[in-house]
Amino acid sequence: MPDPINWALSWPFFLAALAFGYLLGSIPFGYLLTRFAGLGDVRKIGSGNIGATNVLRTGSKKLAAMTVLGDGLKGTVAVLIAFRFGIDAAVLAGLGAFLGHLFPVWLNFKGGKGVATFIGITLGLYWPSALVFAASWLILAFVTRYSSLSALISSILVIIFTAFMGRWQFAELYALLTLLLWIKHHQNIGRLLKGTESRISGAKATDKK
Repeated sequence: MPDPINWALSWPFFLAALAFGYLLGSIPFGYLLTRFAGLGDVRKIGSGNIGATNVLRTGSKKLAAMTVLGDGLKGTVAVLIAFRFGIDAAVLAGLGAFLGHLFPVWLNFKGGKGVATFIGITLGLYWPSALVFAASWLILAFVTRYSSLSALISSILVIIFTAFMGRWQFAELYALLTLLLWIKHHQNIGRLLKGTESRISGAKATDKK
């Protein structure tokens, strides 16, 4: 029988783990890095998103790379620290970090799309899942040339793989994160269905982060 998440945690402990993850996840690296670099408000260019793809539109590959790293590591750090208090705490911190990235209170709850943070959380919770995501994304991106589609499919493969490995608590979390990930990518999905989504080939980049 699967071992479900223990939602019977005491409320103070429950809220502390979730809040801790949220605070870390809500750090808007894309926004802060472009501000500190003197490039203005990244929300006023391109798609208005604070993720790495839109940061790249400032012309700085370095800042875009730093944004990916920061958005990923905040998820990893949240769950690794929370792991000291048990698996349930780590799962809740991971959820909090993802929600914080998607809906940061500092930016009127308008955050990124969550791909980098999703990878960071999987890396901290169960690193083989992160490898599955990375490998499947690379293969799918090579075949389809669609970054967004590759990320969406990879997130589902992560759930299947993690459940197959018997890591049910993590699979449950990944399923919830994947649902949110797909919702945040609704515009990308619409363009994919219409055949107007940009490809990786060097044409105009799609904002997926």
